[in-house]
Amino acid sequence: MIIRNQNLVEDDHTKLADDAPLPARGKIIVSLARWRAETETLKQRGNVGVQIPSDLDVSELKADLPALACIVVSFVFIKPKPEGGITFDGRAYSQAQLLRERYGYKGDIRAVGDIFRDTIFAMHRCGVNVIEPKAGTSVEDALNAFKDFSMAYQASADGQPSIFRRRIA
Repeated sequence: MIIRNQNLVEDDHTKLADDAPLPARGKIIVSLARWRAETETLKQRGNVGVQIPSDLDVSELKADLPALACIVVSFVFIKPKPEGGITFDGRAYSQAQLLRERYGYKGDIRAVGDIFRDTIFAMHRCGVNVIEPKAGTSVEDALNAFKDFSMAYQASADGQPSIFRRRIA
């Protein structure tokens, strides 16, 4: 199960390894490397999503966006920090925001990786509309995270005005 547009639904995408044969139909997700190697074939096939690394400048996808049904952004922990321990890599927030606002991407933006309840509201505000909870976590708990906050100070890609904008309206 995944969360799409704040509803629990069956995952209708198949993630393909780079060496896996292309199925005749159905929604698929491929790596950025495979997308780049087989762009024309995948565009003709349709129903294709691409998983991007967190260090990708999404402007590189600008010309491909109309052909992509889904873009998968990765939220991960980085090990080690210079002072020890781990830190959260938040670049996927920026990728989602840029895809929605600067490039007008209308397809699904799917969050994968180290997703925890405290981040789901912010992911949604940045333009993520599909959450793929990590194996072993409660999908219902993740769904309830959308109700944790009712207002935000930051501008967003979800169309909801910030507290500041509400005050001056």
